[in-house]
Amino acid sequence: MDWLYVGKIVNTHGLRGEVKVISATDFSEERFARGATLYVRNEKTDSYRPFTVKSYRRNKQFDYLTFENYDSINEIEPFKGCSLYVRKDQLSELSNGDFYYYQIIGAEVVTDTGVSLGTIKEILSPGANDVWVVKTKGKDILLPCITDVIKSVDTDQKRITVHLIPGLVDDAD
Repeated sequence: MDWLYVGKIVNTHGLRGEVKVISATDFSEERFARGATLYVRNEKTDSYRPFTVKSYRRNKQFDYLTFENYDSINEIEPFKGCSLYVRKDQLSELSNGDFYYYQIIGAEVVTDTGVSLGTIKEILSPGANDVWVVKTKGKDILLPCITDVIKSVDTDQKRITVHLIPGLVDDAD
């Protein structure tokens, strides 16, 4: 079965079984919606245990979740530090031009003039648009996910063509 990483339980919050999660999913509202199924991975046995989301809220850069049948800090604390996953078959179809993070991370990035820049190593979601981080031989390049920069995305070939607008790449490197 294909598993997709969607976040990590970094701490408990309060006494009623709420957990603080650092999200790694592109659709938090859908992924962490009430009734959604998430899987907590046991690193030692490489097994996945299903959890049903009871509540979800966002505060600053963290997501806070409670799960059905886990109503106290004592019940949920053993899962602190565990990773959260979904099955690939749980993903919904996206409209044309939208992509899941897993389709972008690891893709080769080339300029519209044919220069290879590196590969996407992570995606940041700081505000109005995502920022794709390109791992290069030197400093990482931060590409805003806007139409002026991202020209084409081929998820089958894992290849992204970009146009480097002034200021994106430090010319001194």
